[in-house]
Amino acid sequence: MGREKVFRFKQFSLLNDKTAMKVGTDGVLLGCWCDVSKAKRVLDVGTGCGLIALMIAQRQPDALIYGIDIDEGAVEEASYNAEHSPWHHRLRLYCADFNHFDCDEKFDLIVSNPPYFKNALPAPEMARNQARHMTELSIEQLIAKSAELLAEKGIICLITPVEIESEIMALCGEKRLFVAKKTRVFTKINSAAKRILWQLSKNVVESATSDLYIYGTNGQFTPEYIALCKDFYLHM
Repeated sequence: MGREKVFRFKQFSLLNDKTAMKVGTDGVLLGCWCDVSKAKRVLDVGTGCGLIALMIAQRQPDALIYGIDIDEGAVEEASYNAEHSPWHHRLRLYCADFNHFDCDEKFDLIVSNPPYFKNALPAPEMARNQARHMTELSIEQLIAKSAELLAEKGIICLITPVEIESEIMALCGEKRLFVAKKTRVFTKINSAAKRILWQLSKNVVESATSDLYIYGTNGQFTPEYIALCKDFYLHM
């Protein structure tokens, strides 16, 4: 049986048929975790079907959200999802290469669930390859361009594989960014961390670190994961 083409959340649904990368835990985690408290202008880099952009629209009623993706099919789908959401008037979707993207005003929040599998064998489909691999947009390019587009008091929020933690720390040093918050994500207790959620800032701040476990020893979602995601998943 194939993956369902429509993914339903509590307040919106997502068609995710044309986009190379489907709705997944990484995107949902980032959309729930990122700090939107001061976000008036938001940029979602690699928006795909518009998942994170729509989550932020739900969480922050004052935000104007821009979503960009290099994949035309993804932008078409994200535009459809935005138009059929309660927040269509606050969402702007563009087909663009982030390396060449420019905007007159800076952003308070830049979010991205970036391409990964840096050294893995490329997927055969071009769109999926662009979405999953650091071929069109490297993590260095993502962080450098985000720093350029970020407002002075803005933040960058990412989710990445734990394997590139040291690379991101080095890039922050090069780009004069500071780690304001870092959360290691574990699938279950007594397993190795798989992902890291990052909040980066241009300003010197005291760094906060934490761990998040998705499943407890009983095989059920942990209370912390439920508290984070309950406003979105239907059965929480």
